[in-house]
Amino acid sequence: MSEPPIAAAAPPGLAPAEVLSADEFSALLVGIQRLLRRTLRQGLTEPRLRGAHVELLRLVVHSPGLRVSDAAKELCLAGNSVSTLVNQLVNQGLLRREVDPADRRAALLYATEEAVERITEWRARRTALVEELVAGLPAEDRAALTAALPALRGVAAGLRAQLGEEER
Repeated sequence: MSEPPIAAAAPPGLAPAEVLSADEFSALLVGIQRLLRRTLRQGLTEPRLRGAHVELLRLVVHSPGLRVSDAAKELCLAGNSVSTLVNQLVNQGLLRREVDPADRRAALLYATEEAVERITEWRARRTALVEELVAGLPAEDRAALTAALPALRGVAAGLRAQLGEEER
């Protein structure tokens, strides 16, 4: 059974009806992400990757030659957690780790061709799924989602600022 949303106090200048339920907002974001992953995993023939593996691979595909420490910072994970993920992905043949010529103590990460293909296919399937879902909504809901994108970017930027990170 789900709990009733916790009512938030309205900041000065906002009516109570304008206050977004933080619990519902967070739950919806997490729930949508989880449901997307579950839906996309249906019918996969290759071994399933955990969400953290996919996030690391997506990051390395986007930024080849990334250091493990930079990946940890970008993913907001501890360095040893990312090292564990890297080791698992190297063992699966999805990542290559090379010594950084500028600092022999550091490792640079590169996605293998198989990883690039899997991430590219995953992105295409995810895009098609979201486009299909959004297309099935009434026009006013599609417009509302489009109008909400700047606000969502603002939420992400605010979280990054609280963590002391630059805009990405």
